[in-house]
Amino acid sequence: MPVRKTPAPGARYTDMTPKSKNIPFNSPFIVGKELYYIAQAVLQNRQISGAGPFTLKCQAWLEERLRCGKALLTHSCTAALEMAAILLDLQPGDEVIMPSFTFVSTANAFVLRGATPVFVDIDPTTLNLDASLLPQALTPRTKAVVPVHYAGMPCDMDAIMTFSDANGLAVVEDAAQALLSTHNGRPLGTIGQIGCLSFHETKNIISGEGGALLVNDPQFAARAEIIWEKGTNRRQHFRGEVDKYTWLDVGSSFLPSEIIAAFLAAQFEQAEAIIAKRYALFCRYMEALAPLAREGLVGLPPAGLSASCNAHIFYMMAASLDERTRLIKHLAARGVKSVFHYVPLHSSPGGERFGRTATSMAVTDALSDRILRLPLFYELTDAEVDAVAAAVFEFYGKSFNA
Repeated sequence: MPVRKTPAPGARYTDMTPKSKNIPFNSPFIVGKELYYIAQAVLQNRQISGAGPFTLKCQAWLEERLRCGKALLTHSCTAALEMAAILLDLQPGDEVIMPSFTFVSTANAFVLRGATPVFVDIDPTTLNLDASLLPQALTPRTKAVVPVHYAGMPCDMDAIMTFSDANGLAVVEDAAQALLSTHNGRPLGTIGQIGCLSFHETKNIISGEGGALLVNDPQFAARAEIIWEKGTNRRQHFRGEVDKYTWLDVGSSFLPSEIIAAFLAAQFEQAEAIIAKRYALFCRYMEALAPLAREGLVGLPPAGLSASCNAHIFYMMAASLDERTRLIKHLAARGVKSVFHYVPLHSSPGGERFGRTATSMAVTDALSDRILRLPLFYELTDAEVDAVAAAVFEFYGKSFNA
């Protein structure tokens, strides 16, 4: 029976099987010592439950690289958002302002505490929460603002922080897509009191599932660790700060396993190279599709903000929902997997039941119908980017020159 060879670092998993002509939307990857570190966790460290050496290593990397006060690995960004909602002591009837153009976890984390998501429209350029609309959403019950850095593009954090500080509101950055993106030189996720990251398979830096809570306000640090450890002071006990540990607060099992942390530690070691590769692919898309944008046939991400983003998503805007549907089918027929994105939360059954809108949602409704995400992942090649671009040009009846 033939023996399968282990792929070299950076090789696409499908290299072990006959090559497909298709270009997937996303593909998980190994870039360095992921498998070695997993073996080390099992065979050398003899710990695969959470909060072991690799967890501590990852947290230290985040604290040093992002310059945040405290980082805690979680099993998902959803878990980090849920921890943030607990830290804010939200009560039934409290309100949290957020965009509707986001993943359901952004809202669910606060709904679980009894709070009401209050949706505002997005900026048509950045697709992020429109900070100028925040006053329309403010009520005596407002407790927090949750900006979402869509596609790794920074929100207008200066305006958001100014508004929140003036009104005594906490800011929880949903930076699920934004690791190593910056705003005025500051890493996203470290500007508000709390930040939340994702290392899901679809993100830039991956561990399959996984996330992190960034605690930027010291007042939350000690309690965050207790909530993270199921409501106990177990971490203090292990550090020798107390002679036994006990139940102190509400909490849950938010820790990832050491297997997850080991994989993530290897990705962190190559984080800059991963982002640089994705950014080069992002720029290639921008250059390739620029002629269509100049003719007004498609919309592209804002070039001015792209320089500070981590190239998480490359998206384009079709003219209408019908055109987008036809373009997706056209690309699929040529072996290219492209996808739309969120159904706006305010127009979903859950959003109508648990939340409310504070502004017109015209921009959210219009752009969510038109946005199309193209393949972008670490192992994507220049030739594949050109093939995707050529297929897009073909749809619009234009010739593509790489």
